[in-house]
Amino acid sequence: MTVDLGGPLHYVDFGGPPGGCVLVLVHGLGGSHLNWDLVAPVLAQRYRVLAVDLPGFGLSAPGGRPATVPANVRLLARFIDTVVGHPVVVIGNSMGGMIGILMTEHSPQRVSGLVLVDPALPSPWRFPAAGEVAIAVSMLPGLGEYLTAARRRRIGPRTTVYGMLRLCGVDPRQVPAELIDRSVDLITRRQDVAGADRAFLTAARSLAWVLIRAGDYRSAMRTIRVPVLLVHGDRDALVPVGAARTAARDNPVWTYVELAGVGHVPQLQVPDRFTSEVLDWLDGVLGAGLPSRDEGH
Repeated sequence: MTVDLGGPLHYVDFGGPPGGCVLVLVHGLGGSHLNWDLVAPVLAQRYRVLAVDLPGFGLSAPGGRPATVPANVRLLARFIDTVVGHPVVVIGNSMGGMIGILMTEHSPQRVSGLVLVDPALPSPWRFPAAGEVAIAVSMLPGLGEYLTAARRRRIGPRTTVYGMLRLCGVDPRQVPAELIDRSVDLITRRQDVAGADRAFLTAARSLAWVLIRAGDYRSAMRTIRVPVLLVHGDRDALVPVGAARTAARDNPVWTYVELAGVGHVPQLQVPDRFTSEVLDWLDGVLGAGLPSRDEGH
């Protein structure tokens, strides 16, 4: 489906029973709604589930919209107001987790719960992680654009999909072939390829600036008053598990689940374990008074 939010925004409505809370799934840098395909149908057996494509990603053409983290925070708030109309549980992976944190800080009335899936977090160490180094390279004016376009021309869409999965710690052979094919098709269908490249680099640079201003970002986390589940793989090469452990220690009211042997996208690597953890947590917070759809009105 699409909704006009300063331009068409693509999203997938996986359905779900009427009433109850709504889950809004937000992908990470370089991702799309397809990142949730292995878990969304299971979540939709209990809750209504929507997965968005941020501008410049998936099937949302960038148009003239900025792809910065603050712009996407505002866009997600508009999406919730326009499509749902009451508070939701935001489930965000990587950059999507960062967007969820910042939107909950600025618009707490729109969020009834937050699930952070290997969210982009500041490194607890003096030396940056490999993922932070890659983002830093993309920040260099001109170089990021050149490297992104050159790599796209050189390797093609299927190798791009394989490379992104391996970067996130996922063996492509463990992912259903049909999902791989759909991911390749999605890249092939993009009409504004140069715009998608710009959106990726803009988002990467904006994400890096949020991480650089780590004090402000950590302060934003401390303002959150809704229930939070933080899920993190201990083999994440992009966001080190030490960053998640630090965030969990600094925010002791959060529920922290660490997944052994799992990388940056547990919803693709261990979908059954992921859905079990999320549903168990939702059962607990709903029982403790997390607002339902009817109460959200």
